[in-house]
Amino acid sequence: MVILPSDYAEEFLEFCENNPQPCPVLEVLVPGCFEPTRIAPQADVRTDLPRYRVFQDGEPTGDPTDVTELWNDDLVTFLLGCSFVAEDALMKAGLLLPHIAETGFVPMFRTTVPCISAGRFNGTMVVSMRPFTSDEAARATEITKHYPMAHGAPIHIGDPAALGIKNIEQPEFGCPVTMTADQLPVFWPCGVTPQEAIVNAKPPIAITHAPGHMFVADITSESTRI
Repeated sequence: MVILPSDYAEEFLEFCENNPQPCPVLEVLVPGCFEPTRIAPQADVRTDLPRYRVFQDGEPTGDPTDVTELWNDDLVTFLLGCSFVAEDALMKAGLLLPHIAETGFVPMFRTTVPCISAGRFNGTMVVSMRPFTSDEAARATEITKHYPMAHGAPIHIGDPAALGIKNIEQPEFGCPVTMTADQLPVFWPCGVTPQEAIVNAKPPIAITHAPGHMFVADITSESTRI
């Protein structure tokens, strides 16, 4: 989720359209509206996330559990697709996701892969990583490519250095995950990418989900499958 002043909304929407894998748009609310009408009617984006991240002039200033006091009628909410949808499909196919058993937080990394800029929004892509054997990685690719609203297929399998990642054991977001000798790191575009663009755009205020603390909608995973 991303909430921005209306003056930044058009540019951010263009940024999402330019970078649909890390930023798949599910719904955009009109200025001042805090209740989704399409993917979660009667929800409240000010209170219904487990934890938020607040930015002021591009700097993170806190991770509250409620942003009602920060709300004003000029704010525009963007609800973006999440890899949790694809993870549901992976688990139903019998593919194990060790981060769920270990910490509940997938490891996420900043990369050197540039996003396509839009106005004041620019930056590099953030990716999430899940370890699989070579055969499992092929299966995971085939499954997730059918979920473009959940970031689609991986963008890279194997050497982290190809994405500019220096240490696979030290993610910038989330938690490290155990990898066995026969596994490869598999990288997907990540919904934390907009937060990097917010840091560069420096809006006076922005509100997002804290990494790993997403908004839960009413639509089913399978309804987003292509």
